[in-house]
Amino acid sequence: MEDIVKLDTVAAYNNLRSVKTQHPLVTLLDLSKAEPMPAKTFNFGLYAVYLKELDCGELKYGRSHYDYQEGTLVFIAPGQVMGVQPGVKTFEPKGWALLFHPDLIKGTSLGRHIQDYSFFSYDVNEALHVSDKERQIILDLFSKIQHELDQSIDKHSRKLISANIELLLDYCTRFYDRQFITRDHSNNSIIERFESVLNGYYSSEKPYENGLPSVAWCAAELNLSANYFGDVIKKETGKTAQEYIQAKVIDIAKERIFDLEKSVAQVAYDLGFKYPQHFTRLFKQRVGCTPNEYRVLN
Repeated sequence: MEDIVKLDTVAAYNNLRSVKTQHPLVTLLDLSKAEPMPAKTFNFGLYAVYLKELDCGELKYGRSHYDYQEGTLVFIAPGQVMGVQPGVKTFEPKGWALLFHPDLIKGTSLGRHIQDYSFFSYDVNEALHVSDKERQIILDLFSKIQHELDQSIDKHSRKLISANIELLLDYCTRFYDRQFITRDHSNNSIIERFESVLNGYYSSEKPYENGLPSVAWCAAELNLSANYFGDVIKKETGKTAQEYIQAKVIDIAKERIFDLEKSVAQVAYDLGFKYPQHFTRLFKQRVGCTPNEYRVLN
């Protein structure tokens, strides 16, 4: 079984890349001056933001072309596992790597809402591709963080570094919103495929056997991370993925309720509800009346 190397400290990461540690809780690396990552699997105990600048022509993931070629941002959260494949000559792009320990942001504004930056749980193929102007904003913020790292550590260091990281992540949120808009055609395709997945699910025996489809299951069927999938659905429809699924279930329920050979309870079981009363409660919330009342009224 392959050994997984834990990277729980900034010093451990810096040692791996032969870089001097300036601050015990945060580091900023110029990748062109650091040793490449060895061919191992790593379990990160740190937050990481990688800006990779690639000069290798048109970028492509599968059949999808990237929007921009000036730079790509990839985010890693504590607990995530990343691997470097052995036996492959690694092309080490130039760029930057910002890593910080969770202790850096405890008690700060960033620490209180770090979970709001959902892109830390996106897959690598859902990375943020920035324009030249956006890349320059990122580099300017990296420069401010590096300026603080070059100073002697004092009582202001943690607050100022944390504030600049928070500003960086806020800009990344804006840039992702732009990417969602510029990939409108691709996002529409995700909605269509989502509909197809749900229709296929309810054309089978899966609801009765497995219950209601979860957001995570739908995302996996579309080869997307749950967070990225949820963010796309929210941006495009104004509903959460869970609300979208519930709306679809109720829409199907409205048709099946008119099968008078089945009780409302049996309709609920067929739709994937474990308890009929849960179906009745959701139906009333969405439609304004119970399934039995809807059957009689129509």
